Amino acid sequence: MIDVLNLALPYFGLIFIGFACGKAKAIPEAGLAWMNFFLLYVSLPALLYGIMSKTPFAELNNPPFLVATTLGTASAFALALLAGRFIGRLTFREATLAGLSGGYGNIGYMGPGLALAVLGTKAAAPTALIFCCDSIFLFSIVPLLIALTDRQHPSLLHTLGIVARQIVFNPLIMSACAGALAASLHLRPPVAIDNTLLFLQNAAAPVALFALGVTVALRPFGRVPWEVPGVIAVKLLIHPLVVFGLMFLVGPFAQPWAATAVLMASLPPALNVFVIARQNDTWIEPASVAVLIGTFASVVTLTSVMWLLQTGRLVFP
Repeated sequence: MIDVLNLALPYFGLIFIGFACGKAKAIPEAGLAWMNFFLLYVSLPALLYGIMSKTPFAELNNPPFLVATTLGTASAFALALLAGRFIGRLTFREATLAGLSGGYGNIGYMGPGLALAVLGTKAAAPTALIFCCDSIFLFSIVPLLIALTDRQHPSLLHTLGIVARQIVFNPLIMSACAGALAASLHLRPPVAIDNTLLFLQNAAAPVALFALGVTVALRPFGRVPWEVPGVIAVKLLIHPLVVFGLMFLVGPFAQPWAATAVLMASLPPALNVFVIARQNDTWIEPASVAVLIGTFASVVTLTSVMWLLQTGRLVFP
């Protein structure tokens, strides 16, 4: 258990340091803009590119694994949407954001660094694949469902075009695809460029976790809507259980791959949930509360999953 805590505490410790700094200093949220830009367009793309480019291309060709993990994410999304619709009596538009909160974990800020720290380099390929497939699914379904509730939207075709552009030009997805191409062609950058990429990759996790803590600290915390506990339960408990079951039903998969899938499913709601809620001017305060409570609750749930994986108590066929 000490080994697990030694792995988990630096990650949650950075979040708590960021949270404490956000509460202690009255710095405007606009101060995070360049830090978030660095993460989204520079550091995290470098990390995903490095992961994909150094993974043998044959390992990336695993359609059953992609089906299993994406089905798990879709199931969690649907369950959280239903929880919001019937427990919180939300509109369909609001319930869509609740579904996103229950299905989309912090696979960008926390996922890559944590998976590599807990499971080693064998977790690199499944981590990148899960990120790409989950992002493509959720960044497709959410705008489409919201567009169905937006009477002022020009047309469904216009919405499809926007969604396609968001996916194609997403810097994280683009970097993962570029890394896969480099792996297939066995391309290696010059030493100077490779060292620069490594420098950027090492910055991704600490900057992301600190920024997450600060951003959560700046979110207003009001009442807890009825649907939020249900949505968090779906994300932290049901989602990893569903993925665990799918590893048996669709598999068998190699232990590092199945373990990575369960670990990634156990991550708390992503900060992007709040960002998307604000962009669409719906379910904003509950999204903020879900990210805040989910992040703190995951100290127990995520650490427990890490302990089960590290001690070999969670075994796959």
